[in-house]
Amino acid sequence: MKRELVERTIGKGRSVTVNLGESPLSWLQSRGHVDARQFEAGERLRADYETAQLGARVTMAWDAAPAGRTPRGTPPALDPALATIAAKRRFDAAVASVGPGLTDVLWRVVCAGEGLGAAERALGWPARAGKLVLGLALDRLADHYRLGGTATIRR
Repeated sequence: MKRELVERTIGKGRSVTVNLGESPLSWLQSRGHVDARQFEAGERLRADYETAQLGARVTMAWDAAPAGRTPRGTPPALDPALATIAAKRRFDAAVASVGPGLTDVLWRVVCAGEGLGAAERALGWPARAGKLVLGLALDRLADHYRLGGTATIRR
């Protein structure tokens, strides 16, 4: 597998190095098949999916301690169990907003990390049908997340 490393900015001034070959969604975006709005929507869904799948914590909690005893200290972190439940609720609401018929390819590519060709074969679809359906699913997902921009049809 060829490694394609790029720098991505996340949060406030943090940057990470990402291997585009690891995520099918990143691969599609790097080749212009998915726009920035669709990519952001997919990444939000994937983050909620991964957070919702976390098991119970069985080791010591290494969360950051509050900065001080004043009201300006670090806000309390969400309990891991509550974070998991909240992520599961967000994931379920997002998938429900996409609608039936579109969620299969969305889940396979974004959450399970399957390539688009493998997802098409698993669903019994003709070649290149998945790209169109995934684009529609990501547009609906971006609408659910109220991401800026407009939906575009990619050919």
